[in-house]
Amino acid sequence: MGSDKFDVVIIGSGPGGYVAAIRAAQLGLKTAIVEKDKDLGGTCLNIGCIPSKALLTSSDHFVFAKKEAAKHGIILENVGLDLAKMLARKDKVVKTMNSGVKMLMKGNKITTFQGLGTVTAPGRVTVKPAEGESQEIETKNIVIATGSVPVELANMKFDGDVIVSSTEALTFEKPPEKLLVIGGGAIGLELGSVWSRLGSEVIVLEFMPRIALGFDLELANMLQKSLAAQGMAFHLETKVSSVKVENGRAVATATKGGEELKFEADKVLVSVGRRAFAKGVFGEKLGVALDDRGRVKVDEHFRTNVEGIFAIGDVIAGPMLAHKAEEEGIACVEMIAGKAGHVNYEVIPGIIYTNPELAGVGLTEDLAKEKGINVRIGKFPFRANGRAVANEDYEGVVKFVADAETDRILGAHILSHAASELIAETVAVMEFGGSSEDLGRTVHAHPTLSEAVKEAALAVEKRALHIGNR
Repeated sequence: MGSDKFDVVIIGSGPGGYVAAIRAAQLGLKTAIVEKDKDLGGTCLNIGCIPSKALLTSSDHFVFAKKEAAKHGIILENVGLDLAKMLARKDKVVKTMNSGVKMLMKGNKITTFQGLGTVTAPGRVTVKPAEGESQEIETKNIVIATGSVPVELANMKFDGDVIVSSTEALTFEKPPEKLLVIGGGAIGLELGSVWSRLGSEVIVLEFMPRIALGFDLELANMLQKSLAAQGMAFHLETKVSSVKVENGRAVATATKGGEELKFEADKVLVSVGRRAFAKGVFGEKLGVALDDRGRVKVDEHFRTNVEGIFAIGDVIAGPMLAHKAEEEGIACVEMIAGKAGHVNYEVIPGIIYTNPELAGVGLTEDLAKEKGINVRIGKFPFRANGRAVANEDYEGVVKFVADAETDRILGAHILSHAASELIAETVAVMEFGGSSEDLGRTVHAHPTLSEAVKEAALAVEKRALHIGNR
């Protein structure tokens, strides 16, 4: 196709893929993006981050109207739920974002191909649309950004109706009377809390002895208590052996401490993680190496073992997070363009968007101890923060993990309704290798929630101002 030879072709238009395409175009590379679905944006935009946050916000407003408004002297009577309208608003948000990504592709002169992209040989991608003829694209470089899909378990296969993944749990036509959530990670907790707020009885079954694995244990336990107070039930160290559908209802069989338990529910959300998705992406004779978990193997420059083929995001090792994929996409195409791309894996924040939100970056207290690092901890509760008290929203705490010798911040963990925003400050300070004193001596406007972050940093040296230091 001579004239249509590209410098970079990116397969997958999620946050990793479309951001990589924009950066490539900025660097003057002739760029194309291939997407198998009709809309751009991948899982995150269409059936993940964005629609779930839309529902989290709407359902939170509903709880405020029902239970919290009266504290503020706002009298609301007969608060009702129009779920169809709530879901329509979520869909509108997604549509707005879809058209935004489309405009970004157009504005950056990125060619979009709709269809399943398969790498048939180095420098060659075949695009097979849902209808019509396949076409072949020629390119110097190929970036695989095909993302991930929910893990399906053999003894509880998705049926799209009773046993569902996160995709269907965003579109229930009415709140299920009883919702069983298998897996106490971010997705299960977020969607479980949406339906709990909207009236469902929600039971979370988690195999581990704790929820929110990977986050600070102390704060994860506090989050569990908070969600339990909101009406969610938790069964930890509970192994689900099977889920069967009988007369349109699910029956889950599980074991806990040697005892067999049965749970009945209208819907079961299986959220036990996600797995890399590279199905149909590589032609048979290509020989791109995968690891034992089906992820594409890459070196520190995101190169696969086949010349000219790169991979980023959920399809390679590392945390399956949209922002991790974005940074990798940017770094990858910068390297392709001969520049020095870089991703600092030490400071990738993770967030669970419940209320309160749980956010963390860097090392937890337990992980630091496991690594044999001598640390000091600084903590500050929001109940001692003026803005939080004025807001009547003072649940939670800020916690710092700092190196005892150098005072360098190694980790920061926040439980608060605003944790997802407050964590950014700590990420920035950690990116510059800052100390708890650096942050503690930075002027924070008063009254703000961010003052709790400053106070927790001061607490590392036992000099927080608005609470006793032990």
